[in-house]
Amino acid sequence: MLDPDRGLSLTIARVVQRLQGSSLHSQLERQARVSLHKPEIKLESLKEDIKDFLKTSGWEKKLQNAVYSELNVFPSPCHPAAPPEHIKEPLAYMRKAQGSWEKRILKSLNSMCTELNIPLAQKRPVNEQKELLNKWNEMGTDEPDLSLFRPVYAPKDFLEVLMNLRNPNYENGEQPSFRNHLGLIQVPLKVKDIPELKEDFSELGLNIGQLGIDDSAQVPPEFFENEHVRVGQKVLAEQDSAAAQQYVRQGCPTALRADLWALILNISNQPEDILYYEQLKSNVIQHDLLVDSLIYKDVKLTASNDDYYFVFEDYLYQVLLCFSRDTSVLEHFTYSSATPPKSYIRGKLGVEEYAVFYPPNGVIPFHGFSMYVAPLCFLYHEPSKLYQIFREMYVRFFFRLHSISSHPSGIVSLCLLFETLLQTHLPQLFYHLREIGAQPLRISFKWMVRAFSGYLATDQLLLLWDRILGYNSLEVLAVLAAAVFAFRAVNLMEVTSLAAAEAVLADLSTLKVMPLLQIFLFATVT
Repeated sequence: MLDPDRGLSLTIARVVQRLQGSSLHSQLERQARVSLHKPEIKLESLKEDIKDFLKTSGWEKKLQNAVYSELNVFPSPCHPAAPPEHIKEPLAYMRKAQGSWEKRILKSLNSMCTELNIPLAQKRPVNEQKELLNKWNEMGTDEPDLSLFRPVYAPKDFLEVLMNLRNPNYENGEQPSFRNHLGLIQVPLKVKDIPELKEDFSELGLNIGQLGIDDSAQVPPEFFENEHVRVGQKVLAEQDSAAAQQYVRQGCPTALRADLWALILNISNQPEDILYYEQLKSNVIQHDLLVDSLIYKDVKLTASNDDYYFVFEDYLYQVLLCFSRDTSVLEHFTYSSATPPKSYIRGKLGVEEYAVFYPPNGVIPFHGFSMYVAPLCFLYHEPSKLYQIFREMYVRFFFRLHSISSHPSGIVSLCLLFETLLQTHLPQLFYHLREIGAQPLRISFKWMVRAFSGYLATDQLLLLWDRILGYNSLEVLAVLAAAVFAFRAVNLMEVTSLAAAEAVLADLSTLKVMPLLQIFLFATVT
């Protein structure tokens, strides 16, 4: 166990170290030097006067937001003696399973590469570079032949891997427990029950005002909405990330959502950020990667066929192609169970000094990956800002939905939480679906892997993502998945096959997220 004081000092040291290399650090230094020429700065009280100047000029708030962002993203420090892989994932069998899964993905990618005789990366000819640059804002009109390309994997392939996960140190015995016996996920992880979820999501309570609830006995909706907008404007004026995160737990007013999310994620779109995005764009123009075709294929198969998102096709190509080149994304692998794939220069296989990460960001897109970006296009219309928001959402949340780990927001824990909630509170429904070969997780898994993007109406999806940001947790996805089954329970009790169960749950676009969550969490008998 790590001593609390020791843990705090390690956290402080890590945050200081990370901020020292940031642009904010150099900006603070520059401002401190500028302040020395101001008449109110006295030599005898130099330190305090500079602190006061940074406070009144808003720089202290920017520093607070940067520290808060670091604390939200990076895990609590491990014991100093713990090996680095424990920061990535403390359970050895999870690390091993993730490693095996990565090998399968790479094998699939390499076999496609060999079959199609296409290199992983190559420099584009000059005329092709010019052509791509000219049509950068209308890539959706391009119709390359992608018939031979296939997604590296789909969510159902990933589910099969999770179903076979086992803890070798855990003996099931002759009589397996109720949960282990019925659910598809067979690993003993601690997940929350309804009382714990009620406590964690207390702001979603029936007697608390929410955006996304049409009527409330406690407060007239229009009165709550007007007051909530006023408070939201004040939070934005204060530019306080922690206050914004607390505020969005009750939902974001549509007009304020883009700015509030950017504040929570500490994205300000400075000139250097725009320049960085342009550099990524330049990398896309110059080099052609095999994953580019996977991105094109995924957008064509998913967002382009979606009634809400097809209009954003160009934005999706721009963001995802730049994302694949962004080496700053590699940093998230320090706290992710995943490891970025390596490629070797031709003829130098296995020689480490000739190894490069492939793709440069270390993330191989899968079927549905573009749907992580699509909803954000409703909020951000400036490509570099849209890009930064997506990248931050990915390294905070979305990467956990396609990697094997024991983290409470990881997909394994979400699946187990979903199954446990259903088995505990709707045992008859769970048993009925299991008996007819329609295990609930087979239906809900794709919802959770995509964070419900492409399944809910966009206004409802954004209300759901408000809560992900507000609670800095993906657990609400599992709760909503269970709530959907509860809502359709009567119809589901009458089905006799997996196909019929899927038909009952095929269309979620009419569902209202907040009433479902509230009723399931706070009107369920525990």
